[in-house]
Amino acid sequence: MADADDIRRLALALPHVVEIDSDGFDFRVADKGFVWSYPERRPGTSRRIRTDIAVLYVGDEAEKQALLLGEPEVFFTTPAYDGLPLVMLRLAQVGVDRLKELVTDAWRMRAPDPLVGDLDGGIDSPDPDPDPDLSRAHPTC
Repeated sequence: MADADDIRRLALALPHVVEIDSDGFDFRVADKGFVWSYPERRPGTSRRIRTDIAVLYVGDEAEKQALLLGEPEVFFTTPAYDGLPLVMLRLAQVGVDRLKELVTDAWRMRAPDPLVGDLDGGIDSPDPDPDPDLSRAHPTC
């Protein structure tokens, strides 16, 4: 079972993340939000920040629908988020390992490519000469 403290710890462990001052949590990379507290709105009441529910960037409508249909006990949406690549995540319904995967995926979708390379330790950046000795021994490599 995950909570807001887990979100904070996981988000801040990612490169170049900034936490925006809010009543709950709000994390961004390159000025783009990737996970934040759910601002619940009910008719006739003021907005309530729910730190037990995270709004998570998912990339596209297909992924959103797959999550909503595949795990309705974990993910949900509201009409305010129709047409947006966002889902709400019930934190009590996920473990920390799964939360890490979801937060990291959201970060990857929002971060510019050079920052993603920082997370991957340069995996996305080709090494021009990975083994100089091998290149000299086999010029066709």
